[in-house]
Amino acid sequence: MNAPVIKTDAGHQGWEAIASDPASAVIATDFDGVLSPLVEDPARSRPVEGALDALARLARSVNQVAIVTGRPALVATELSGVSGHPGLGRLVVLGHYGLERWDATTGKVTSAPVPAGVATARERLPALLRDAGVPDAFVEDKDSSLAVHTRRLADPAGAFEVLRGPLTALAEETELRLEPGNLVLELRPPGIDKGVAINSLLDSTAARSVLYAGDDLGDLAAYRAIQARRADGLPAVLLATRSSNATELIDAADIVVDDPSGVVTVLTALSDAIAAR
Repeated sequence: MNAPVIKTDAGHQGWEAIASDPASAVIATDFDGVLSPLVEDPARSRPVEGALDALARLARSVNQVAIVTGRPALVATELSGVSGHPGLGRLVVLGHYGLERWDATTGKVTSAPVPAGVATARERLPALLRDAGVPDAFVEDKDSSLAVHTRRLADPAGAFEVLRGPLTALAEETELRLEPGNLVLELRPPGIDKGVAINSLLDSTAARSVLYAGDDLGDLAAYRAIQARRADGLPAVLLATRSSNATELIDAADIVVDDPSGVVTVLTALSDAIAAR
């Protein structure tokens, strides 16, 4: 398989570094919109055909393969099916933007304490949604964060804008942070994001190169963390899908694909490049 179109010199350098020294590389990817197509019901997310096999093939050569997601770690593990895949015995899932970690080697989850503000926000959300005129907005309770989805509503974009102000105020009052995404507004603990998660992963593995794949605004923090490390000499590849049409993420990526099937193609090409050495 031919190498994908890489837009930047830095991306070419990152690709070459991973292919030539995979044992020191980390491959990290979001789940929704990257390994799984975006769906209206988050509980129905599943990896596209070939996604887990592509990760498993890389896992035979690289230092670490990880899924970095806003989902609870066990939810992402169940939906993705990674725990039953024989080639992913060393995979880690960083859930809740790194607040939780699931290790395939132990099957256990470790997590940090959940701030009290999450419980307060949970209690106040139903009244807030009613007062805003969007009582049917879907609230995804992730235990340590709360995501308000507008995708199922008659006017998703309009509801998103209506809710932005009240949810910003609620975040301030409960000492949480409001993180916008693709027709979703998430209340989450401060100091927790995918940048913090990816930095922790790179430190713990002593990685000398990294590929990160994302699709949404929540992945920008991971991109920025990796860009900062790249400025200090860490070779990296930033891969984006167009699943969420996150323009800022797409513009910053070294490789852009249309959907999760494109991610499988890129990961497979990387495995081929490693095998050819």
